[in-house]
Amino acid sequence: MASKLAFSLAMFSSLVLLLVVGSDAGSISIYWGQNGQEGTLAETCATGNYEYVNLAFLATFGNGQTPMINLAGHCDPYSNGCTGLSSDIKSCQAQGIKVILSIGGASGSYSLVSAADAREVATYLWNNFLGGQSATRPLGNAVLDGIDFDIEGGSGEYWDDLARYLSAYSKRGKKVYLTAAPQCPYPDAWVGGALQTGLFDYVWVQFFNNPPCQYSSAATSNLEDAWKQWTTDIPATKIFLGLPAAPDAAGSGFIPVSDLTSQVLPAIKGSDKYGGVMLWSKFYDDQSGYSSSIKSDV
Repeated sequence: MASKLAFSLAMFSSLVLLLVVGSDAGSISIYWGQNGQEGTLAETCATGNYEYVNLAFLATFGNGQTPMINLAGHCDPYSNGCTGLSSDIKSCQAQGIKVILSIGGASGSYSLVSAADAREVATYLWNNFLGGQSATRPLGNAVLDGIDFDIEGGSGEYWDDLARYLSAYSKRGKKVYLTAAPQCPYPDAWVGGALQTGLFDYVWVQFFNNPPCQYSSAATSNLEDAWKQWTTDIPATKIFLGLPAAPDAAGSGFIPVSDLTSQVLPAIKGSDKYGGVMLWSKFYDDQSGYSSSIKSDV
């Protein structure tokens, strides 16, 4: 009897330990698509390093423009040459990886000029990348898992409308995940209002190229203060720490692996909203091996 009790207690203790250890376990999100030398999408997923892959970018849309995807040197959308990615997308999803279309980018041509414009863009995204139907789906018949808002220019208006219209499509079957990549100064100038809708599942905050709220080797206080504000004030499911995957990937904000794992992550992983780390981008991660180095600590 005593041995059975001891065994039961040992099993219970192990279960509690697993729950405690797993409660703050995070994921890695990566941006893919902006450099033809970063390997294929299928190869990216096969590394086992990423739980989310953002296809960057649908860089032209809104205000009456013909939407156009730009995947750098990977494929030519003008000749319908990106439909071959459909098999790669399905391969990633079969491994449990969410593949998300990122709209916007730092140098895109995009804007929303009205709520009606937002509805038209949402309809286009649904029919051409999500669960809808179109004869000219740019990525073939694969159904993406959601839409990422990487809005870095133009007006901050009507992105909340776009989020509402996209979220409504979840009622038709497969959930449409909504993610966003705001800058770390709070609130974000472009999607700050949209984030307050509470419709976003994952928010990967860009803690780089923003000295007032990014990591400094002298102190982590600026980053920690900004992190607390984002995790407190934004009604998202999970918040991610957005970082450059190598020093050359951004003008500033790169965190050496040793500093990330010994200082930064221990300071932020206690948050209930901690989701993990987002990296820009796959090309730079290939050079640095950053994701492989931090995977066990995230």
